[in-house]
Amino acid sequence: MLKKDLVNRVTTKLDGFLKKDVGYAVDIILENISEALSEGRRAEIRGFGSFSVRQRKARSTKNPRTGKIMDIPARNTVHFTMSKSIKEPLVKKQKD
Repeated sequence: MLKKDLVNRVTTKLDGFLKKDVGYAVDIILENISEALSEGRRAEIRGFGSFSVRQRKARSTKNPRTGKIMDIPARNTVHFTMSKSIKEPLVKKQKD
């Protein structure tokens, strides 16, 4: 789903709001999540999941094309943990 699709779905469920206004609200939400992560804080949306920053260790790897060993420095990455309400239907679907 694209951001545009999300805005369209929310707009159809909330009569009286313009797509422009809903799009602006989505932008504000995403901006606040980004700010929290850049400050090293966790962002949680109950019923959906949480975003957090994790440190990846430095490592070395081999370039498959050239065979040369490359060193990859340590870096921060974003980690997403889904909520139970999303995880349980997915797990159930896999078992079926």
